[in-house]
Amino acid sequence: MMRRILLSLCFVMLGWAGANAAFAAPVANPVVALAGLDKVTGRIITFDVYIDETVQFGALQITPRACYSRPPNETQRTSVFLEVDQVSLKQSVTRIFTGWMFADSPALNAVDHSVYDIWLVDCKQSSDVPPPSER
Repeated sequence: MMRRILLSLCFVMLGWAGANAAFAAPVANPVVALAGLDKVTGRIITFDVYIDETVQFGALQITPRACYSRPPNETQRTSVFLEVDQVSLKQSVTRIFTGWMFADSPALNAVDHSVYDIWLVDCKQSSDVPPPSER
């Protein structure tokens, strides 16, 4: 009897997970919209970066590897996987951050730097900035 109940419970849970999986499929985006703060000047800029493109923000080199959002009819959960390197005055490069950032929780996984802050604004399908291959 107990085994039958456990099997029934497993089927119900699998059915529920399978039904929700169709609605929760992430959308992969080719463009990441980031914002950066220079704490010395107080200047905030927003900029678009293509996946696997490296851009320079002050002494930081930022490379997004993946950017996911959800379809417009669902609660938005926008996330990006970033690699951030710091370039020293002697041109040595040190990785200071590798991980996920979330637009709805910017402080959860923040780049820990004394001069610069970076956070995820959005994931996008297109940008006014031409892709790296067209520059």
